Parts: sequence; C-alpha cells; structure tokens
Amino acid sequence: SEVAIAVGDVCRRKRILFFATLTYSTATTGTAGHRYVFRECYHAWPAAKVLAGYMNKHFLGKKHAYIIADYSWGHTSEASFRQFTATIDRQAHPGLRIPFPNMTDADVERVIRFVKQTRPDVLMVIQFGNDMERTLRALSAAGLKDQMQIIVPSLTLDMAIGAGPEVMEGVVGSLPWCWRAPQVTNSQLGRHFVRKFAEAYRRYPSTSGASAYTILYEYKSAVERAGSFNTTRVIRALEGHTYKLLKDAQRWRGWDHQSVQTVFAVRCKPAEIVRRDRFQQDCFEIIDRMSGDEAFRSRTEWNAARISANMPLSYSPLPEPHVADVPVR
Repeated sequence: SEVAIAVGDVCRRKRILFFATLTYSTATTGTAGHRYVFRECYHAWPAAKVLAGYMNKHFLGKKHAYIIADYSWGHTSEASFRQFTATIDRQAHPGLRIPFPNMTDADVERVIRFVKQTRPDVLMVIQFGNDMERTLRALSAAGLKDQMQIIVPSLTLDMAIGAGPEVMEGVVGSLPWCWRAPQVTNSQLGRHFVRKFAEAYRRYPSTSGASAYTILYEYKSAVERAGSFNTTRVIRALEGHTYKLLKDAQRWRGWDHQSVQTVFAVRCKPAEIVRRDRFQQDCFEIIDRMSGDEAFRSRTEWNAARISANMPLSYSPLPEPHVADVPVR
C-alpha cells in the first residue's frame, strides 16, 4: 500500500490515472486519495466491517491479540478492527508490530513468545503474503493454532495456497472477490471468467487477478463513454459510474474514487476438501457478505479523516497541460 500511495503521487504530479490492483490500506483513497487515483479493490475498513459482524456474533467479550504488519495497511487494519470489535483497550487486547516485509527468524520467535504469553481467544494476524504464511506455519508447528480462532483480514488465494490447506483450515478472513463469488452473486460473466482462466492457466484466478481484469475493462469503457483518452474526460466518465462484471453491481464513487461493492467473509475449508479439488485450490467457504453501502466509509466519515489529516474535502483538479485531444477511433 505504501508503494501504491507513492506511485499514485507520481501519477498526480504527472496528471495521469493510476489504478492499483492490490492496495488495502484505507489511506489509498482516504487521507492519501486524490483526483488521479482510482481503487477497484476494497480496503481495511470494509474488511473489518464484514468480519466484525461475524466476530461480534461469536467472540464478543473474548480476549483478542494482534500481530500487525508495521506499515500503512497494517496500521489502518488494526485501527478499523479495534474500533468495530470494541477491542480498543490495548492492555486487555495487546498487539505486536512486526516489520514488513520480510520478517526474520527472530521476528517469528517474537510472535510465538507473544502468543504464548497473551493466550488470546482470538488472534488477529494482520500480515500479508509470505509473512502471514510464515506466522501461521509457525503457530501450527508450535501447537498454538488450534487453541484460538485465527483471523486473517484480506486473505488471498495465493496466501492460502502458500501456507497449505492443513495450516489454513478453519482460519477466517475477508476478501472482495474469490472464484466462488460469481456463484453466490449469480454472475454469468464471472463464471465465464473463472472457467476461461482455469482453462488457460490450470489454476483459479485470484482476487487481484480479477481486479486487474475488471480495471482494464472499466478503463476501456470509460474511454469509450468519454470519446477520448483525455484524462479529465475519462475521470468524469468514471466518477459515479455503476458497472457489473465479475460479481454483482459496483460503483465508482465520485468523491473518493473508491469502487463500492459487496464484500465477503470467508472460512478456509477442511484440508481434505481442498485436496479433492482438481487444482487443490477450493480454499474458501463464503460465510457472510455485506453490501458496499453498509461496508464502506460514509462521506461524513471520509470527511472526518481528511480534516484530521489536514487534507482538502474534494479532489480539485490540477491545471491541465495544453495537449491535443486524442479521440477514440
């Protein structure tokens, strides 16, 4: 996410559009958001919202502990989960920050010691990619995994595959899309995408793969509606536009350029079920879903964050350089 924010700032200065396929920090379209960034995927706030519904139903009042990737996504994820699960008290619900990326063997040992000392009912593992995989493998090897409910916000298919089905079994997480989503949202195009992707690559598409696919088609559609590649016209064509591709309807919000969409809570399936799948990638059972209007921040909440960060409450355009318009042929 910090890379996406930095790249987005370069694009702002050069006045060109930037779409990131995988940036889950709330800041990307929040305190760091601007006119030239659009985010198709979800972020830490709706991830916490959909998971909090499940967690508060099953684990309200239980002791939580947090393992946090020490950078923008980890920080915004922790803040959101603490807010929505009433675990703001850091003495009652302690946390441990781990450098990101590339945790060391010493970091893994710190995690194990922390978990043994705190003995939580719920362990929030707010880590990504290989770091998350190493943490869960270490917890499993130490015999700690089955002593608590592990929550991994913003799961991806590759993370589940990397850690292995035995390690991931029973872990709960969230995501904006998985290859089962077209079935529960009755998306014919989504089913077609999954089928053709599997035929071509002998595996299922991931969340970020689906996002990349969607972004290309959405940019193409916006250029066609604008009748031009001119950045200002394309931005206007995107803002407020509703689309439906690989699941149910999504909408590009005009004021923060976030794609508002249904989000899902998932539980990792038993290892024996995963291994029976033709690619051994049937990893997730969708256990809950939440509409975009309920899951994502409201304009009032977004305004409050912008004011706190001393940022403007609208994406005012920079002066456009004088360039010849390039029509679409």
